Amino acid sequence: MLLDTPSLYFRAFYGIPESVTSPDGMPVNAVRGLLDMIATLVRQHSPAQIVACMDADWRPAFRVAAIPSYKAHRVASGDEEEVPDTLAPQVPVIEEVLDALGIARVGVAGYEADDVIGTYATAATGAVDIVTGDRDLFQLVDDEKPCRALYTVRGIRNLQIVDEAFVREKYGIPGRAYADFATLRGDPSDGLPGVAGIGDKTAAALITRFGSLSALVAALDDGGADGFPAGARNKLAAARDYLEVAPAVVRVARDAPVPDADITLPAAPRDPERLIALSEKHGLDSPLNRLLATLTQ
Repeated sequence: MLLDTPSLYFRAFYGIPESVTSPDGMPVNAVRGLLDMIATLVRQHSPAQIVACMDADWRPAFRVAAIPSYKAHRVASGDEEEVPDTLAPQVPVIEEVLDALGIARVGVAGYEADDVIGTYATAATGAVDIVTGDRDLFQLVDDEKPCRALYTVRGIRNLQIVDEAFVREKYGIPGRAYADFATLRGDPSDGLPGVAGIGDKTAAALITRFGSLSALVAALDDGGADGFPAGARNKLAAARDYLEVAPAVVRVARDAPVPDADITLPAAPRDPERLIALSEKHGLDSPLNRLLATLTQ
């Protein structure tokens, strides 16, 4: 089980009131919410291994170099991400609690959590569940492995199971073609412009017709009009430079240099004394007890 940890703690932060605080008055809504999410996920899906994948770099230089607008609207100052003032102090607490529990927490310098997920999912020899609220990770869905996404848009207790059939039905594209589809369509939430004038339906028709973005670009460069919807060829030609660089931005890395880590689901806390201290300081007894009870089942 690969956790898109930033996606989950942002969801917890916005889903639980900030009035949930530690004894010293610091909001811990994201911390408590994330712990309860993990407890629910472990109880419902019983993974043998689990990784809390982290953003060591939320806006990697290689993506910004290719498309400077990538996540630019979310920059607070310098290279810092705009994060609510009451969430930012909770992230180090989340990291400390995960470490004390013994849940592997993995981030790689120069890469996003998505890239850590892509690397683990690619290297895995068995079934993989990716827990995320980010559609970008639908590109990793693979029925043969199998690898599926547990999509949190409807809540952690009502997960959407995203497999190749879901992708085909939802977007009208081949089940493993989400990255190519997303490249054409773009994603304003990530500052990805897409191809001007190409919406979901045309993007789906193009990917279905040509099978892949690389085949589409090859047909575009050949100069023929066969297979292109009316007007689409000119729009794609105008975006030829974007189509050259965008795949490296949209596709998650599958070869990030992840460190060696014990990703076995812990049956007991790695550092019980530290966990007790954190629980007392931040008022986490209830969610930690629920999670520990699940881990020891």
